[in-house]
Amino acid sequence: MSYYVRKLGFYVVALWAALTLNFLIPRLLPGNPVDILLAKLQQRGGTVNAETRQAYTLLLGGDDSQPLLVQYGSYLVNTFEGDLGVSVTYFPAPVSEVIATSLPWTIMLIGIATVLSFVIGVSLGAFVGWKPGTWLDSLVPATTLLAAVPYFWLALILVYFLASTLGLFPSQGGYDVVLNPGWNLEFIGSAIYYGFLPALTIVIASLGGWLMGMRNMMVSTLSEDYVLTAQAKGLSNARILRGYAARNAILPSIAGFATSLGFVVSGSVVTEQVFSYPGIGSKLLSAVTNNDYALMQGLFLFITIAVLGANLVVDLLYGLIDPRTRARS
Repeated sequence: MSYYVRKLGFYVVALWAALTLNFLIPRLLPGNPVDILLAKLQQRGGTVNAETRQAYTLLLGGDDSQPLLVQYGSYLVNTFEGDLGVSVTYFPAPVSEVIATSLPWTIMLIGIATVLSFVIGVSLGAFVGWKPGTWLDSLVPATTLLAAVPYFWLALILVYFLASTLGLFPSQGGYDVVLNPGWNLEFIGSAIYYGFLPALTIVIASLGGWLMGMRNMMVSTLSEDYVLTAQAKGLSNARILRGYAARNAILPSIAGFATSLGFVVSGSVVTEQVFSYPGIGSKLLSAVTNNDYALMQGLFLFITIAVLGANLVVDLLYGLIDPRTRARS
């Protein structure tokens, strides 16, 4: 029980530190966010006066006239109430609404692609590592070569061959624009059709890393005493593979999978940009381009919570999968 209490305490402190940094970083950057937005407004022919400045200050969820500690307290209260401010880029939409409309797209695309690449890569890695030196082992460098190719290059290659040349898939968008978004088979089928090419890009780019990591851990695990003992007892190869070798070899991959799954919320900025996909990654790029500090803070907060939450779940599961972890703690 003490193991789980310590883990929960650690992540509570980490969450508080992340919230504090999320509050401080925009205020420590050179220049004032309000001044930057006012300058942009003035360049576009807008009128800038004291009332305009006050409106922009309140829009960003702060008040320069208050002490920093008071602003920090207001920020924490507003955050826990779900008030993340108003997006300048998508004005007058609140930041929480912008994130809520984009998050399902990213979770469906990046989340499913990440899970698929993990399952396929780990399964192939366990099989290849079980019999090292075979012809299958010689194919591993090819998958790692694909992992070294930048996302945007791989995405552009797939778009050229599968979308532009063969016309099998659309090259841009998240669904057919003539359809009304909703939970119906026609729209869901369109979303799957449009999301296949971006998902394929992520799976191909991520597969090699999982495969190589699992393969190397399997080769190392096969020389352990408990595996040799299981073989001496005459246990079947399938039981040794599942219950002894793969179960222990997969532990480092699970830790890496937690981090990857947490970053699903951030989306793949490059992939979403190449395919004009309506996910969190495109919203983050728009926020940075337009100096939308409220939206940036909201997105960074969601990314942080997702990463911490995913790691917390895996840490708790780690104690169940490997009892030695609890004993060492």
